[in-house]
Amino acid sequence: MKNMSLGRLEKVGLREYWVTEDVHFTPWLAQEDNIALLGESIGIELEVEAQEKNVGPFRADILCKDTVTNNWVLIENQLERTDHLHLGQLLTYASGLNAVTIVWIADRFTEEHRAALDWLNEITDSRFNFFGLEIELWKIGESPAAPKFNIVSKPNDWSKSVSKAAGQLQEQNLTESKLLQRDYWQAFREYLFDQGSKIKPTKALPQHWMNLALGRSGFQLTAIASLYNSEKQSYDIGEIRAEMCVYDQEAKEYYSQIEQKKEEIEDAFGEPLVWYNPEDANNCRIYIKKSADVKNRETWHEQHEWLKCELEKLDCIFRPLVKKLRLNA
Repeated sequence: MKNMSLGRLEKVGLREYWVTEDVHFTPWLAQEDNIALLGESIGIELEVEAQEKNVGPFRADILCKDTVTNNWVLIENQLERTDHLHLGQLLTYASGLNAVTIVWIADRFTEEHRAALDWLNEITDSRFNFFGLEIELWKIGESPAAPKFNIVSKPNDWSKSVSKAAGQLQEQNLTESKLLQRDYWQAFREYLFDQGSKIKPTKALPQHWMNLALGRSGFQLTAIASLYNSEKQSYDIGEIRAEMCVYDQEAKEYYSQIEQKKEEIEDAFGEPLVWYNPEDANNCRIYIKKSADVKNRETWHEQHEWLKCELEKLDCIFRPLVKKLRLNA
């Protein structure tokens, strides 16, 4: 067996690359590739809205949007050990917004601050999420240093769902159809993870749709599993759909720009798509659909394979396109 020489990882001090948080680290993190790395670490696709931004009575280092939910994501940075001052700022942020994800990045988390985030995730409902991440820099020999985010605290979906169910008896109130929908999306989530798909599923909820990130707020992919067949206008058999949705306030303008590329888009997709632009709503959709018996669990694997394939094609076509869209002057 041939011997191969391996390099040795060497940890690099943060201050060697970022002297200050506001002048060096925050602008670096706000760059598209770097905020994407953070997003991958916490499982949220992020879009930077502003740096050093006043939001109500407080000021966030970086203000982002979750491109799926359109909720705020506030990022606080520390290039040293966590302290009580920053913890107080996080609590102020959460109290001022109805739904928010707080991301606290530091060189090192003290045990009491890690425990505080765990406690906040335990006692708050699913509208609030708290992440604690330690950032490190590593290099091999003379290679450039590479950043690494280590999660030390994150939301506990299981404990939050248990808490919510205990207070509202949610599970007992779900109808048979709602239970079916939740199971359908849970199986779809597992299928995407097993297949290593680039499509990142969201939480499985008892509804006929699942929204998925497309890289920009106001735009999203949506997977539909409906008990109603729109073509046959019947509940005898349902349908599944893969959609690209535009729900921005300027949806009509963006949709018009996309529609100008209709022929090019459909050539890339490989078949015609349905283009839906209602006059009375800022919610435009481009989609493909297929009849499917959503109630038949034995065919879920084939349905999930179809959804995965079509959503991946939509993602490949529309993700770079929507990022380039701009309002006409």
